[in-house]
Amino acid sequence: MSDVRHGGPGASPDAPPADASPADAPPGAGLDPASLVPLLRPRSVALVGASNDPTRIGGRPLRYYRETGFAGAIYPINPNRAEVQSLRTWPDIAALPEAPDLVLVAIPAAGVVAVAEEAAAKGARSMVIFSSGFAEADAGDGRAMQERLAEIARTSGMRIAGPNCLGVFNAEIGHYCTFTASFDHGGFPKPGGIAIVSQSGAYGSHMATLAREKGLGTTYWVTTGNECDVQVADCIAFLADEPGVDVIACYIEGVADAARLTAALAYARRRRKPVVVMKVGRSSVGAEAAQSHTASLAGADRVYDTVFRRHGALRVETTEDMLDVAYACTRRILPTGRRLGIVTISGGGGVVLADAATAAGLEVPPMPADAQRRLKEILPFAATRNPVDITAQAFNDMSLVTTNVEMMLSEGGYDLIVNFFTSVPRSKVINARLRPAMQEAARRFPGRLQVMCMIATREMIEEYESDGYLVFEDPHRAVRALAGLCWFAEAFARPRPAPPPALPPDVLAAPERAVDERTAKRIVASAGIPVVEDRLVRTAGEAREAAALIGGPVALKIASPDIAHKTEVGGVALGLAGPDAAADAFTAMTARVAAAAPAARIEGALVSPMVTDGVECILGVTVDPAFGPVVLFGLGGIFVEVLKDVSMRVAPFGADEAMAMIREVKGFPLLDGARGRPKADVAALAEALARLSAFAAANAGRLGSLDINPLIVRPAGRGVVAVDALFVPRG
Repeated sequence: MSDVRHGGPGASPDAPPADASPADAPPGAGLDPASLVPLLRPRSVALVGASNDPTRIGGRPLRYYRETGFAGAIYPINPNRAEVQSLRTWPDIAALPEAPDLVLVAIPAAGVVAVAEEAAAKGARSMVIFSSGFAEADAGDGRAMQERLAEIARTSGMRIAGPNCLGVFNAEIGHYCTFTASFDHGGFPKPGGIAIVSQSGAYGSHMATLAREKGLGTTYWVTTGNECDVQVADCIAFLADEPGVDVIACYIEGVADAARLTAALAYARRRRKPVVVMKVGRSSVGAEAAQSHTASLAGADRVYDTVFRRHGALRVETTEDMLDVAYACTRRILPTGRRLGIVTISGGGGVVLADAATAAGLEVPPMPADAQRRLKEILPFAATRNPVDITAQAFNDMSLVTTNVEMMLSEGGYDLIVNFFTSVPRSKVINARLRPAMQEAARRFPGRLQVMCMIATREMIEEYESDGYLVFEDPHRAVRALAGLCWFAEAFARPRPAPPPALPPDVLAAPERAVDERTAKRIVASAGIPVVEDRLVRTAGEAREAAALIGGPVALKIASPDIAHKTEVGGVALGLAGPDAAADAFTAMTARVAAAAPAARIEGALVSPMVTDGVECILGVTVDPAFGPVVLFGLGGIFVEVLKDVSMRVAPFGADEAMAMIREVKGFPLLDGARGRPKADVAALAEALARLSAFAAANAGRLGSLDINPLIVRPAGRGVVAVDALFVPRG
């Protein structure tokens, strides 16, 4: 990969992937990209419920096919008319002269299953169902009909989009299998490198309309509706293989098959195909896991964040950001770093850009001292650090523009350049001199990604775009889009992740009922995670003897499978200095617990040595409804209780991913030797997290949640030790 800091072009998305997996390896998880060819590149289309009225749901697609010159065969199906919109009709699918690639269904829900059965019998290869009244209606009949459609798709191999969807289009071939009215105002979209996939038909139409109005080319558009068969994941895998697609923009409300989605995202990453996601519907994991401290910290929405980040998809919050990043991706140039150079004719504009860039995670380093000196010689009153402000003097001498931009590109070491010219290019007189100056600067550095931040006419904007520039009016939008490109460059450059560790052959299974702390720690230890030594005692005398054997300060904790949170019933005593203190604490503790939890089964108490030479952390597992076991990590105390400073990953994963988790938390400096502390054994911590993830994945069907809290991370070379563990069985 060339480095723009040494004059080379930015990284192309078509460059060989850094991932060790072959880029053309199958996506896995049952994904078959080729199976969507009949849906998105059909040679023949049958329209069930075809209407003679071009404004009705069953009439619009037929009108669109005719207006855009679709070259394939069109078979309107309407048993009540001899022709519709001047085309011959057919009474049913069985009467067609061939098995169509695609069957469009625009009839009431009650008749849809019969049509799907008929289409499958005819050998149709795909189907789009506009009809609503299925599982989304939350009615028994609708759900049963949708399940039957899924079965037909599964047994016949006919791919079904919908039901309750707005359809699909492929602008390149005039394939407009949709009833959206958005084409009535503004016309049909132009083909281009953007593909849109949306679970919502209306919002998908909204996205496509905005893209068209911004002048962005959109070849593929797919709405998946209820997803009885075709899911967003299937579309991502198909589009990842399409050479004309530069970026895939997705609107997602929920995921029915998490394995399919993660496989599709991983495949797109291997193919170096940017995926931008707007995931809506934020919610918590669920109240049934409330006993677990881990579950209270993990939320379903945060799990989606983790999945997208791990697999290289960029999550955005707004449609504007989604389309801005998609637009930037169409240049097919990915930067090799985050260093931003700013050329401006406005000091204020430079400050705005610098602040926005920093907020977006870009760097704004200064120009080299020698380059600054030479720029000062050219224009003594210019600001030359970065942002480089060439002031309004550029109006008098456009060579200043060329010189400053060229010097930033050749000597500044910048990966990206933003040129801020406010509304100056709108002046035809000035623009007639500005554009050639910018062209000269761009000519010497082909493949470098530059932005013109300016206000101009649509015609002028298109001229600069034809010169290779991205054009934005708003500086904040410009730098957020550039930060998105940096995200993809870094995601594509990451090496193939390490596999999760193998579990020991004698590892114990997660319990199916509540167990006490000692049993929980024994299970954790069997997975290869070190645990603190303990002794079960049943009398004050045994507590005295255990403390004497251990020596030094000890901890005493009540042992009961019925008490999840021991501190809440007075079941924990720490730092007991000597055998007598342990005996006295046992007597007092058992009395407190008996009063606070009279129905609890008490097995005694655990005596353990105090572990004080490390940093307290929490490791946990919770089960996400979509993605299954999720491992959580955070520092103990205020970092977890108040700041909710945690990271998480879907299980399983290897030690390298675990190390990334550890570094994500804001409290990481405490593990890394901040303020004179000894560096903690983060390698051992990463290994414990990876082992926990392997255990969680192996027990996905049994585990409700698991807390290891605290896990003490000792100084480097001394390992980690789990002090407490709590299993909550699956409900």
